[in-house]
Amino acid sequence: MNSSKNDQLREWDRAHYWHSFTPMAGYEPLVIARAEGSTLYDVDGNAYLDAASSMWCAALGHGHPRINAAIVEQLGKMAHCTSLGMGADIAVRLAKRLADLAPGDLQHVFYSSDGSSAVEVAMKQALQYWRQCDSPRTNKTKYLAFGQAYHGDTIGATALGGIGRYHDAFAPVLCEVIRVAAPDSRSAKSSPLPGGEGEMARALSDVRTVLESQADTIAAIVVEPRVQCAAGMLMHPPGFLAGLRKLCDEYDVLLVADEIAVGLGRTGKLFACNHEDVTPDFLCLGKHLTAGYLPMAVTITTPRVYNAFLNREPTDDNTFWHGHTHSGNALAAAAAMATLDEFESGLMDELPAKIAHLNKRWREIATSPRVKHSRQCGMIAAIDLHEPKGQAIASYALERGVWLRGRDDLVYVMPPLNIDATDLDRILDVVAAALQKI
Repeated sequence: MNSSKNDQLREWDRAHYWHSFTPMAGYEPLVIARAEGSTLYDVDGNAYLDAASSMWCAALGHGHPRINAAIVEQLGKMAHCTSLGMGADIAVRLAKRLADLAPGDLQHVFYSSDGSSAVEVAMKQALQYWRQCDSPRTNKTKYLAFGQAYHGDTIGATALGGIGRYHDAFAPVLCEVIRVAAPDSRSAKSSPLPGGEGEMARALSDVRTVLESQADTIAAIVVEPRVQCAAGMLMHPPGFLAGLRKLCDEYDVLLVADEIAVGLGRTGKLFACNHEDVTPDFLCLGKHLTAGYLPMAVTITTPRVYNAFLNREPTDDNTFWHGHTHSGNALAAAAAMATLDEFESGLMDELPAKIAHLNKRWREIATSPRVKHSRQCGMIAAIDLHEPKGQAIASYALERGVWLRGRDDLVYVMPPLNIDATDLDRILDVVAAALQKI
């Protein structure tokens, strides 16, 4: 440990590293030097349990031997080749594997580097589809999205977002989006129906009202299935996604399922869409795809969509003219294949017991008088607070070796899926203690 060098790192961090989603004026450096399992270690050697999976992507924690070995093996063969007119063999195998795993007839995989880009791909493909499908509908230029939605930070994805701080400043360059209030299972305003069914009925009715008058101008509905994470772990009532699928079929609108944050095990099933046996027209995956190891995301679509991009005549130009330099990167594909190996070699079978334990402990935590509302979906658990103490709770937890992503009105845990019972209980013990002492 060299304190002077570490102080210099922290000073460089303040001076030169502009951090994501971070008010830099009050930023206090936390410089991480290494990580192992569910634990992060800073430059001073302090350990922190990663209760937010390094912003929802470290599905298998850190330093996982299977993923490390896969990347090293691929590095000995090839690090990258372009996806323009060719592709790495490992990316070909990954595309086939994802097509086999994805719901329904989703089988055509387009690679990108991050979740925002994957959503942007779906938006562009949906728009172009309606221009060159068998029965073109060139008026379909709008999207329907939901209140408090978050779909990324590129310009198209930003337009879909419903959280003002992320998109208001960029309004002059955003496309037109029709917004419907999200169905919030916390809401009691809708009806006496149980389990959020009234909220679901209200939201689906609102969507239907929009489609009745504007379906001929809407290219796609874009939704985060089951849980809107950036909205404060806003959880949809069961049945809402299936209801959207029926409305899209009825009014001939495409459905985009943004599973960047909730896909690949996070909700307890491989895909969040699996909970309601829904096949969207586009499925966007990222984060867990490489367990956070390397940047990779995918947009998977159906033959219906894909076939509209095939040239039928020599004079046609139906190609999807879009791409990323690192699309289909071989190292990232190797990490993704190893991640899927881990999912299929027992991790998914272990999740129900782990989810049940989290549920039991979270219900106990929710008995605190400080808790306004508690909820859980798979390996996501959240509480709303009566008072704005979330940041104080996060600071208390950090001092005791647990890293939470703080928000004034909310505390949540979203740990690695393979976290062991001891580490999970330690996270929950610290949250419980913080609610008592802050």
